[in-house]
Amino acid sequence: MNSPAIQDIRGVLIQVEGARLLLPNATIAEVLSYAEPEAVADAPDWLLGRIRWRGWQLPLASFSRLAGIADEVGGLGSKVVVLKALGGDSRLPYVALLTKGFPRLVTVSRDALVPDAGEGDVDGGAAGLPTGVLMRVLLNDEPALLPDVDAVETAIREALAA
Repeated sequence: MNSPAIQDIRGVLIQVEGARLLLPNATIAEVLSYAEPEAVADAPDWLLGRIRWRGWQLPLASFSRLAGIADEVGGLGSKVVVLKALGGDSRLPYVALLTKGFPRLVTVSRDALVPDAGEGDVDGGAAGLPTGVLMRVLLNDEPALLPDVDAVETAIREALAA
């Protein structure tokens, strides 16, 4: 039995300052209330610090700052999304991103998700994409960014090693 629903996946729309991120639901470990992170010495401005979570010291990043989209700061109403790291580094199995409010579960069907050339990316190439962005998309005609989770993890690892 061929059902179009089989091609559907569960996704999560995450609101960050100036953009919405679309991630597979399976990458989200937990959503936390924002608490002021512990500072990391000599860290770039997008690496907000470290937070404690289930015995781990997780790096907390501002995706909007990393991508150069907007100046994002945590505060009242902010949340933290804990993501399962995909890079296979046992010292960094999770990373955290600052968000505005709770992520929203969505069903992503093949028909509802289309590439979006977006500003600065008219040729469809990666040259015009912000740091940490894999692709601009439209989900049900609403713009979103597919984050390059590997690039974000690499940037975090490099910032922590510096």
